[in-house]
Amino acid sequence: MSPWFIAALAGLVFAFLQYAGRDLRLGVRALVPALLRLAVVTLLAALLLDAPAGRRKPLATWVALDASVSWRRGGDAAAWKRAWRDVQGVQPESLFLFGDSLRAIHVGDSLTTPTDLSSVVRPAVERALGRGHPLVVVTDGELADPEALSDLPSGSRVVVESRAQTPDLAVASLELPRAIVSGDSVDVRVGLVAGARGAAPGTLTLTVADVAVLSARTDSLGAYVEQTKPLRVRIDGKEGPTVVRAIVRTPGDVEAHNDTLAMAVDVSRAASAVFVSTSPDFDARYALSVLRGALAVPTRGYFRVATGTWRVDGSLAPVSEADVRAAFRDAPVAILHGDTAAFGAPRAATTGPLALVVPAAVGDGEWYAASAPPSPLAPALSGLPWDSLPPVTVGGTAPAGQWRALEVRRGREEDRRVIIAGSDTPRRMVIVAASGLWRWRFRGGASADAFTALWGSLFDWLAAERADRRAAVPTGVALRAGDPVRWHRGSAVDSSVLVVLRRQGRGDSARTDSMTLHFRADASIAESPALNPGTYFATVRGGTTMLAVNNSREWLPRAPRVRAGAIGGGAPADSAPRIRAIGWVYALLLLLLCAEWVVRRRVGLR
Repeated sequence: MSPWFIAALAGLVFAFLQYAGRDLRLGVRALVPALLRLAVVTLLAALLLDAPAGRRKPLATWVALDASVSWRRGGDAAAWKRAWRDVQGVQPESLFLFGDSLRAIHVGDSLTTPTDLSSVVRPAVERALGRGHPLVVVTDGELADPEALSDLPSGSRVVVESRAQTPDLAVASLELPRAIVSGDSVDVRVGLVAGARGAAPGTLTLTVADVAVLSARTDSLGAYVEQTKPLRVRIDGKEGPTVVRAIVRTPGDVEAHNDTLAMAVDVSRAASAVFVSTSPDFDARYALSVLRGALAVPTRGYFRVATGTWRVDGSLAPVSEADVRAAFRDAPVAILHGDTAAFGAPRAATTGPLALVVPAAVGDGEWYAASAPPSPLAPALSGLPWDSLPPVTVGGTAPAGQWRALEVRRGREEDRRVIIAGSDTPRRMVIVAASGLWRWRFRGGASADAFTALWGSLFDWLAAERADRRAAVPTGVALRAGDPVRWHRGSAVDSSVLVVLRRQGRGDSARTDSMTLHFRADASIAESPALNPGTYFATVRGGTTMLAVNNSREWLPRAPRVRAGAIGGGAPADSAPRIRAIGWVYALLLLLLCAEWVVRRRVGLR
C-alpha cells in the first residue's frame, strides 16, 4: 500500500473525528479548519512513513567478478580475459571482486591474475541487496554458495564463461590415522575426482617422507565422476612427525596443482594406547576410531573373534593371546571392552591408566542420557543435546567410583542410573557400564558430535599423564589453503596456547610466525587462520608437530553449479527521493498548524 495513501487516509480520519459531531453546527465555516487539519495530519504521517517525494529513478547496475584461482585450472587464460571483457562491456557504476573477500576496484584498472582461494558470492549479494542495485555476476560457474544468488534484486543476471575442457584426475581427499605406530599397517582412503573430460587410467602412489611405499592402478573415470580407493599400507620410519602424500599420474593430465594431497602424521615407536575387545561390536569400532582420530594417539587394537583366536585391528593378522596380554600389561593407557575378566582381575592385568567398557548383557528398557554431574569430563559433556540423543542399553549394576560422569534415565521417568564413573587414585580408571552408544555416532550430526565429545573427553582425561604432552595438535584431516586450521587441545588446563610456525623449504628456514589459540572452557577444538600451501613445523608447549597445507579446493575439478541468465527475485530498493530529506516540508507543516489555530479561533472554536 502506498505511503501517501496511508497518510491521506489518516488525515481524513483525524479531520472527521475532530470536526464531526458538535462542530457540524458551524456548517461551511468548519470546512477550512477541517481541510487544514487534513493537510497537517497527512503531511505528518508522510514524514513518519518517509514517503517518496518524486518519481523513482532506475538504479545503476553493479558487477561482481569471481576472482578465484579456479579460472587458472587447466592453464586456460582465455576464459579469464573474456570475463574481464564482459565486465568492461557492462560499464558498471561499481565493480567488485569476490572470492576470499569482497573489495571494490575501478573498471579502468589493468587485468590482474585471479588468486582467491575460494569463491563465496554471498557478500556481493548482500551488498547489492542492501542498496537495491541489480547485480551482474561474472563467474566460471563454480561458486561455493550458488543458492545465495536467488536473493539478488530483480534485474540481476549471471554471466558464465566456460573454460576449455581438458582431461584431469585430482586427489580430492586423503584419510588415515593422525598418529601411527611404526611398523603397523594402516587403512588409507584416497578420494579421486575426474575433470570435465574424464580421466584415463593412471597410477596412484603413496609416499612416506618422500619415499614411495605403495603404487596402485586407477580406473578410467567419466566427467566429474568421484571414486574412493581403499588401500592398506605399512608405515615405517623414525619417530616423530612426517608427511604422507597421495600422488596420481594419468596420461593427458594438464593440471598439476591437484595431483598431490599431503597429510602430516605422527609416527611413534610404541603404542601410547592399547584397545582390547573380547566381543567386537559397533561400540568398540567407533570408540577406537575416536581414540585414533580425534585424540591422535598412537594406538594398537586387538579383537577376539573366537575363543582363543585374536586378530590385530586393521590388518586382521593373527596374534597370540600371550602377545595380547603382554601388550595390555605394558600399555601406557589400556582400554578393555567386553569381558573385563578375560585376563584375570582387570586392575592387576595392567599398571597404567585403565578404562573398562562393560556392554549390557540384557537390556532393561530404553535409557536416555540425562545429565553430566560434576566430574573431570563435565566441561566436554555439559553442552550435549540431551533431548536429541538416541537411547542406550544399560545393564543391571551401576559402576562405582570417586566421581560420576554421565547419568541416564528410563524414558520420561525420574529413575536415574549412573553409566560412567571414574577414580583418580591410586591411578586413573574409568568404567563404562552401557552399550548402544554407537547409535549416537550412527545418527550423525549433533548426535555424532556428542559421541566424539564423550569418548574423546574420556580418553583425553585417561591419557593426560601418559600420552601426548603437546599443548595442542592439529586434527587428523588433510589441510587446504583457504580453510581454517583446526587444533585439538592437549590438556584441559591449556585455554591459551602459543604456536610458533616455521615454514619448511629453501629460503624460508629462518622465517617464523606466531599465533595464539584460544580454547573455550567447554570445547576441545580451536581454529586458527588459513595458511598458504607448504609444510610447516609448529612448536607448542611440550613439543613440535607438523602441518602439511595443500593447494586450495579451487584447483579441484567441479561441475558448474550455476547457469547464465537472469536471476534473483529480491525487491529492488525504492530510489525515489524521500520527503524527510526536504527541509521546507517541516516549515510548511509548522505553517499549516499555525493557520489551523488562527482559523479555529476566528470561527469560535478552541
